[in-house]
Amino acid sequence: MHRAPDSFAGYGRGVALVTIDDISDAANRIEGLVLRTPLVDNQVLSHEFGTRVLLKAENLQHAGSFKVRGALNTLLTWQERGELPEGVVSFSAGNHAAAVAYAGKRLGVRVIVAMPSNPVPSKVANVRRFGGEIVPTDDLAATLAELAEEHGFPILHPFDQPEVIAGQGTAGLELCADGPPPDLVLVPVGGGGLLSGVAAAVRKLAPSARVVGVEPATSNAMSQSLAAGKVVRIDNPSATVADGLTAPFAGEHTLPHVQAYVDDVVEVDEAAISAAWPELIESSKLLVEPASAVCLAALRSGVVEAPRDGVTVLVVSGGNADLTRLA
Repeated sequence: MHRAPDSFAGYGRGVALVTIDDISDAANRIEGLVLRTPLVDNQVLSHEFGTRVLLKAENLQHAGSFKVRGALNTLLTWQERGELPEGVVSFSAGNHAAAVAYAGKRLGVRVIVAMPSNPVPSKVANVRRFGGEIVPTDDLAATLAELAEEHGFPILHPFDQPEVIAGQGTAGLELCADGPPPDLVLVPVGGGGLLSGVAAAVRKLAPSARVVGVEPATSNAMSQSLAAGKVVRIDNPSATVADGLTAPFAGEHTLPHVQAYVDDVVEVDEAAISAAWPELIESSKLLVEPASAVCLAALRSGVVEAPRDGVTVLVVSGGNADLTRLA
């Protein structure tokens, strides 16, 4: 468990934090292009944990994950500035790739994405469905740099851009507006874009709520970065069933946001994630991917305690699941 500091003093090396105004602007910008996903009561989990459990169902979002929020906000912000490019490049395990492809298709922008050489097949199909071009690679960072140089396109980062963080924060804006004030908000963590944005919104709109990030113990760049007080890169992260959370580093932007806005970041092991995944599907009747189950895994394994008779929100980050793996 890695607790964020009590104050932001001395952190971030001058990085400007995304504010609630930035998130509200993003919400206005992307309105009508994204779904206002429901906040779903889960009576099974509520009974189990003695707290009202609500699921922010981003698995129902366009392209199957929260990622379209940040991708659209970034492209639309560039468009407002008169800087919308002919194309963009990025890297992704799948969800961000599909989101950028979706956003690019809506705005007429070519999308080229470096993806791992062994991706989840359903995520590959999702990217291609929206016209995204995939470059398989075993070195995402090096391939991304090569693509940017070859095509002269800007990088639309999967998590480490202020526009992306503000876009993801609109999910936090919605969950605060659409339900009772939360006492605890649990958010999956990869590179930290979703956690940064949601925490920025919740900290302003529900200041008494605890915000906790959850990441796989085998892919824990954010926890390592918090412990070191600086961005730590994991060159060869171990495999995890939660493939959507395999960011090789915490971002220069996301780390300061987590340090400033987040109460704790905890880790869960593979056995806990694998057990929680089908149980979350069964209890919610929602098709979710393993990355979405880390929050339930944290409650089940006891690394996070739900507030008795309170309100606990689990952010369900995506639904692009490999059904063969589920079987």
